[in-house]
Amino acid sequence: MPGQGLAHDIQVYSEWIATALGSSGYRVDFTPASAREIERFLAESAVAGTPVPGGLLAEDTGARLFATGAYVGELIRRTAGGSWVVDDADPQGEINVELHLPDGSVVWPVQRVLKRFHGDASESIAVYVDTLTAA
Repeated sequence: MPGQGLAHDIQVYSEWIATALGSSGYRVDFTPASAREIERFLAESAVAGTPVPGGLLAEDTGARLFATGAYVGELIRRTAGGSWVVDDADPQGEINVELHLPDGSVVWPVQRVLKRFHGDASESIAVYVDTLTAA
């Protein structure tokens, strides 16, 4: 469905990765608890930015990482509220999508997933989601 824009892609890809991960045994349901499953998926699928051979990130790595970031952002948005801000003219728009939260803060879930993929364990997806969705 190319040509419909990043806002559309975020919705489509987040649902797609949820289905794909679910069929691979990960419990993902857009709840904060599923962030631990995203963390497990990333830990099992890559080592310091290199996809594990035969793993879920071994093919279409960029699209799957975008989808994972879209999922994380959608999980946060559905739990805490907020809205996506995208720039379809930005050549790196998929990486730079912003989630504006009700408290006025701005977060970049795709960038967080990329940092975690590249092996920065301090960029824990579970801690990120817990922090942003705490009531």
